Amino acid sequence: MTIPTTIDLPVPSFRSGTELVPTRDQPQTGKDFTSDQEVRWCPGCGDYAVLKAVQGFLPDLGLRRENIVFVSGIGCSSRFPYYLDTYGMHSIHGRAPAIATGLATAREDLSVWVVTGDGDALSIGGNHLIHALRRNVNITILLFNNRIYGLTKGQYSPTSEVGKVTKSTPMGSLDHPFNPVSLALGAEGTFVARTIDSDRKHLTSVLAAAAAHRGTSLVEIYQNCPIFNDGAFDAIKDNDTKHDAIIPLVHGEQIRFGAPGEDGLGTKAVVRDEHGVRVVEAADVDPAQILVHDEKAEDPELAFSLSRLTSAGYLHQTPIGIFRNVDRPTYDDQARAQVADAVAKVQGSPEERLAALIGAGDTWTVESTRHQDDPESGGSR
Repeated sequence: MTIPTTIDLPVPSFRSGTELVPTRDQPQTGKDFTSDQEVRWCPGCGDYAVLKAVQGFLPDLGLRRENIVFVSGIGCSSRFPYYLDTYGMHSIHGRAPAIATGLATAREDLSVWVVTGDGDALSIGGNHLIHALRRNVNITILLFNNRIYGLTKGQYSPTSEVGKVTKSTPMGSLDHPFNPVSLALGAEGTFVARTIDSDRKHLTSVLAAAAAHRGTSLVEIYQNCPIFNDGAFDAIKDNDTKHDAIIPLVHGEQIRFGAPGEDGLGTKAVVRDEHGVRVVEAADVDPAQILVHDEKAEDPELAFSLSRLTSAGYLHQTPIGIFRNVDRPTYDDQARAQVADAVAKVQGSPEERLAALIGAGDTWTVESTRHQDDPESGGSR
């Protein structure tokens, strides 16, 4: 099954996410974005496919490599900055969104990307992730979800299913897993999407939409770990099951999936009724009842309901595509506007402006008074 992609995106009412980033006059290729470092992941790792897709996609942006920054945390995916010939930083465990926030706020001429994993982003980094989303900083976050800790050799992660047997849960995990898309929508992320490492066409289309969005874009990428969690995504990758497992989300189109019927469309559909958002047989309902996907809906409630079609930790039915893509002022644009406004209101030379800053607000003068019982001055306090 080929996941449909949104080709003609609506023209945003806000500026593009890369509008202020300098561009190149000469065309670029994937080789221009490939560093001289040896790529070292386990054979068969999904990270290879994502890296190739990103290297092949970046030239399409037409941006100067010197104005692109990739910030990573800790984990297998966090080696990404080494393999891209752009600026980058292999930063601190879970803190990549915080560092990226500082970069995006200080430099409007940068395209800032975060590469993180399900453990890095959703465990120690969970607090930084949700605040980047709610602030709507102009950064793009790629969350590689292999549902396991790979770098530290196979412990369960915040997205591992209940009952998962690992080195750290020999009797099965008791933790209820996070749904990263639901989490992002709950934090009112303005761009939230999900794609798959092995579907390069769909992955590239989602990356293009995420880069064009001005604000925090979160893209969850299902990524296979062949060593410690092989087969975690078989349901959505196997030719015999993926028709029934993948629920493609395409803006403006009915949500249909499953093996094609006589009309060429999927035999299953998603409807919204008194029972909520649910999957039905398309033949059992009036076509007018079938839900039309609207990624531009201001209220994230419907997108959240769609995200819940993915059961906790299992992928027998999972929506793939862009859940939400709406405009909202960004934190960094507003912060820079505040600074510019404050500077414009202060007159005089640099010395006078500094003195005005130091003397602004509540100030007072402390006078020295000596008293009789002060042992050092002969006076009192």
